[in-house]
Amino acid sequence: MRYPAVAGQFYSSDPEKLRKQIENCYMSPIGPGELPVLKEGPRSIVGAVSPHAGFVYSGPVAAHVFLALAKDGFPKTFIVIGPNHSGMGSMVSVTTEDFSMPTGVVQVDTEIAGSICRGMISEDNTAHRFEHSLEVQLPFIQQISSDVRIVPVCMGMQDFDTAKEVGEIIGEETQGKDVVIIASTDFSHYVPQDTATKMDRMAIDKILELDPKGLSEVVSKKRISMCGYGPVMAMLFAGQGSKSELLKYSTSGEVSPMREVVGYAGMIVRK
Repeated sequence: MRYPAVAGQFYSSDPEKLRKQIENCYMSPIGPGELPVLKEGPRSIVGAVSPHAGFVYSGPVAAHVFLALAKDGFPKTFIVIGPNHSGMGSMVSVTTEDFSMPTGVVQVDTEIAGSICRGMISEDNTAHRFEHSLEVQLPFIQQISSDVRIVPVCMGMQDFDTAKEVGEIIGEETQGKDVVIIASTDFSHYVPQDTATKMDRMAIDKILELDPKGLSEVVSKKRISMCGYGPVMAMLFAGQGSKSELLKYSTSGEVSPMREVVGYAGMIVRK
């Protein structure tokens, strides 16, 4: 069992307070303004980009993503790909440990998890032990449905070739399976508001163009401090979508005044 690393910090560790906290994210002025109701849906979403900061800052942006997913209809399995902030463990790792969360256990889809452990991807619980980028997506998923499994993928290496290999492996092993891939990332870190908005738009445009190579190049050339560009590239390769949409962009400075902000974007990719 993998126990929470940031409960009580990034989000409430109390189940009832956590449910209310997530509701507040949806109803925030930055949020979508409505609560999610799970539908059968057209099931057109194959991938998403969701932030992973403390809920008070990035939660309303994430709420846009999960509202869209609820309206589209949940898959049987979410593959959640996030960056490795701790530097622990192997370079690209999957854990098969179920996640114990304040509102219940989220089970890992061990069949898919096992099938993608090849090439650059290995099974390694260590990399996931203190990683928050995957964990903070789970309360939003649980709030909508408890009948869903996950495959957690943690990327320590985020170069283009690694992301391409990871994405292609996931795409091959999930062909014809009922999955949605969530790439967990924040955008610019600790820069002035106008700098974050300008730089992040460059990265967002490449995602809208479904251009992983372009994303890699603009992040490198412009030195955009986007922590999960590798997971986003992997999602684009795996999902093979035909259309990308920006649902919401915001920064921590829009929640409370600050000199240096962090940028957050909620995006979806459709078939």
